Amino acid sequence: MRIGDVEVRPLGGGAGCLGMLLVSVLLSVALTVIVNLLVR
Repeated sequence: MRIGDVEVRPLGGGAGCLGMLLVSVLLSVALTVIVNLLVR
């Protein structure tokens, strides 16, 4: 998968799956915190 000039390869195996899950969870938490700070 290409995003602009960057080649993004999904990581294979269990570690890759866990890594992607971790990244998505961290991103959603960070976004929630940022939105809460902006709303105040």
